[in-house]
Amino acid sequence: MSKLRLIIRREYLAKVRNKSFVVMTFLSPVLMVAMIVLITYLTKVNDSEVQIVSVLNESRYFHKEFLPSESVSFIEFKNINIVEAKDSTISLAYNGLLHIPETMTVQEAAEEAFLYTRDSPSNTILNRLESIFKNRLRKSRLRDIGVSDEDFARVEERFELQTATFDGERNLKGVNELKAFIGGGFGYLIMMFIIIYGGFVMRSVIEEKTSRIIEVIISSVKPFQLMLGKIIGNSLAGVTQFAIWIFSASILLFVALLLFDIDIRALGGNPMMDTGNMGAISEFPQNGGQMQEYANELFKIPWLLLLFSFVVYFILGYLIYSSIYAAIGAAVDNETDTQQFIFPIILPLMLAIYVGFFSVFSNPHGPIAIGFSLFPLTSPIVMLMRLPGGIGEGGVPVWQLLLSIVLLILTFLAIVWLASKIYRVGILMYGKKPTYKELYKWLKY
Repeated sequence: MSKLRLIIRREYLAKVRNKSFVVMTFLSPVLMVAMIVLITYLTKVNDSEVQIVSVLNESRYFHKEFLPSESVSFIEFKNINIVEAKDSTISLAYNGLLHIPETMTVQEAAEEAFLYTRDSPSNTILNRLESIFKNRLRKSRLRDIGVSDEDFARVEERFELQTATFDGERNLKGVNELKAFIGGGFGYLIMMFIIIYGGFVMRSVIEEKTSRIIEVIISSVKPFQLMLGKIIGNSLAGVTQFAIWIFSASILLFVALLLFDIDIRALGGNPMMDTGNMGAISEFPQNGGQMQEYANELFKIPWLLLLFSFVVYFILGYLIYSSIYAAIGAAVDNETDTQQFIFPIILPLMLAIYVGFFSVFSNPHGPIAIGFSLFPLTSPIVMLMRLPGGIGEGGVPVWQLLLSIVLLILTFLAIVWLASKIYRVGILMYGKKPTYKELYKWLKY
C-alpha cells in the first residue's frame, strides 16, 4: 500500500508541476470566458443588423401586409418596372427584391411571386415572407367561406395550455429542455476530461516504456500497482485542475458580465435552434414576471447534488477509461500506433452525448434514457443529463442512481483487472505493433 501511495504522489506532483499543466490551468479559464464574451458580442452585433427587402407589388393584394419587424424591413417601389427595381435594389445594396406580378386572384399572386437575391437568401427573410403569404392566403380562403377579418383575428389568437403538478405547482414550458442542456454541459465536460486526462495516462506510460525507465520501476513494483497509481495520480491532478477552472472561470465570467453589460440570453436567439424538441428553449418569455419564474426554476435545480454527482461520475468514468488508455499505452511503442485503438474508446462517449440529448430531451424517463444512464460506459454522461430534474418523485429514482454508481464501480474493477493483464505483458514488449487478436491472447496469460 505504501508503494501505491508513492506512485500516486509521484504521478500527481509530476503532473501539477509540469509547465504546460500550470499554464493551461490558469490560461484556460481566461480563454473560455473570453470566448463566451466574444460569442455574445458577435451574436448581439449580428442580431442588431436589420435586413432590407425591396417590394415591387404590381397586384391588387398584399398592400398592408409588409410591416417591418426587428430583423426585416421592407421598402416598396412604385411606378417602375422589374428591371429598374432590380437595378435599384442592387445599387442600394438591399438584401433582396420581392416581385409580385399583376394577377386575377390572391392565390395566383402568391404562386407567381418571386424573391430575387444576390445569393441564397437567409432563413430570417424567407421565414418572414412565407409567414406573410401564408397568413394572407389563409385569410382570403376563410373570407371566401364567410369568415370576416374580425373572426379571423379571434381564430388566430395564440393559446397555451397551462400545466401544473398534482401539488398545484405551475409547470413552465421549456424547463425540461433547459435542464437537459445544463446536464448535457456537465456530461460534455466529463467526456472532454476523460479524453484529455486519459491521453495523459497513455502518454505517460508510453514515455516510460520508450525510455526503458519502466524496466527499473517494474523490478520493485507490481504492474497492477504501477498502473493503478498512474490512473489515480492523474485523476487527482484532473480534479485539482477542474476545481481551479470552475472557481476562476466563475469569478472571471461574473466580472465580464458586469464590465461589458452582457445579456447572456443573446446566446439563445439562434434561429437554428427552433427545430424539434430544442425549439421550446427559444420560446422563453421575455417579460419580467415570467422570466423571474424561469429564474426560480433554475434555483430549484439541485446544484449541490449535480456538482457532487459530477465529481463522482467524473472520477469513476475517468478511472474506467484511463485503465483502457493505460493498457493501450503499454501495448504500443509510440502514439502513432494508438490510433487504431482510440476510436473504439471514444465511440461510447460520442454515443452517450448524441443519444443522450435526443432521448433525454424527448423523454428523460423513457427506456432509452434509463438504459444509457445505467450502462457503465455511457452513464457518466447520460445520468448527468437527467439529474437536473432532481432525484425521487418527478426526477431520477434513487435506485437508478445507486445502481448506476454500483455498476460503474464493478465495471472499473473488472476493466482494471483485464487492463492489468494487458499492461503486465505489453509494458515489456518492444518493436512490435499489436493487433486485437494478440491483445485477446494477452488477456489469457
